[in-house]
Amino acid sequence: MDVDGGNKRVFHRLAVATAADTRHHQKKVCYHWQAGNCNRHPCPFLHSATVYGSTMSCNNNNGRRSHTFMNGTSTWGHGCGGGNHRAVRKADKVCNYWVQGNCGYGERCKFIHSWSCGDGFSLLTQLEGHTKVVSGIALPSGSDKLYTASIDETLRVWDCQSGQCTAEINVGGEVGCMINEGPWIFVGIPNCVRAWNTQTCMELSLQGPVGQVYALVVNNDILFAGTQDGSILAWKFNVVVNVFEPAASLTGHSRGVVSLVVGPNRLYSASMDNTIRVWNLEHLQCLQILTDHTSIVMSVLCWDQFLLSCSLDKTVKVWVTTESGKLEVTYTHKEEHGVVALCGVHDSQGKPILLCSCTDNTLRLYELPSFLDRGKIFTKQEIRTIKMGPGGIFFTGDGSGQVRVWNWAIDPTISIQ
Repeated sequence: MDVDGGNKRVFHRLAVATAADTRHHQKKVCYHWQAGNCNRHPCPFLHSATVYGSTMSCNNNNGRRSHTFMNGTSTWGHGCGGGNHRAVRKADKVCNYWVQGNCGYGERCKFIHSWSCGDGFSLLTQLEGHTKVVSGIALPSGSDKLYTASIDETLRVWDCQSGQCTAEINVGGEVGCMINEGPWIFVGIPNCVRAWNTQTCMELSLQGPVGQVYALVVNNDILFAGTQDGSILAWKFNVVVNVFEPAASLTGHSRGVVSLVVGPNRLYSASMDNTIRVWNLEHLQCLQILTDHTSIVMSVLCWDQFLLSCSLDKTVKVWVTTESGKLEVTYTHKEEHGVVALCGVHDSQGKPILLCSCTDNTLRLYELPSFLDRGKIFTKQEIRTIKMGPGGIFFTGDGSGQVRVWNWAIDPTISIQ
């Protein structure tokens, strides 16, 4: 799926002095401190590589009432990293020479020698093999295999212990999306949804979609597929004969449906027509059309009682149900670039973290509900797919075909639901 918005960004290296440092005429970071052996007291140079901004605006509700989140302890965007303000970092670009393996500056390099910046998470491994955009990642229950799919028309199977690719399957078309539900894997390709049962090896082809299938979701044995022509097709699984039977077709979107998510008795669909539609899962009727975004709505996410959405209009919106039963925006978070994917994880203390993939080839990490900046992941091309895994692991797949495995340092005393 082609989307608007540039994939290039010019990064700027910034250094901010603390109040005590402003007494010195030098505003440079101490080279000896960076090397871990500065013995000057006091030192005329900075002993800090990162200084976070502390001036925040708490009037972030755009005239709307404030809503609490996570047991009512905080409000959206109220924190040291919320709103439109951003953490100030000394270096905000990955060193190109380091990527090529030949940077001669070492610790003295003013650019980042890492694929991420932030605390509490780290890169475990990289999985190489796909040649184009990674469009789906799946971890079927009861399986020790990781499945990845791409618009290079292949599905790859990886051994979770060794990290080796054990199989490559040609699925017969560009993969627009892939999900798993129990032992089943569903893959959306042009004009078809293909299904595999990883336990029984049963394979099915579901006909009916017109054009590329961009989004898939399962609820109560019903499979929903968002398609290029703007419709949402539904199949019901018949356990007696082990087949998926056509159940319904939901129409209303004027352009392709690119994201689907299920909430309490609701189905939410995001579309290239810049809208989100709210569907009643019992009667499959459209209850509301959300029109606050001004460009393609790329992803929707249900978290607690809230709906989050992101768009190429450079915003992430938080929606809440009012007393009248309608959704309204309670907070808008603005980015400098378009936002293409959302995912929710928990850090090592069980705090909710929102992952936002942007068109400048970065993945931003924000603590909710404050939108406190928790770090950033850098990629060669923008991340299109994010998947939660067990035990603090999460996966990312980018436009170059690279799959990365990340890990939060889990505190064994914390229980995360």
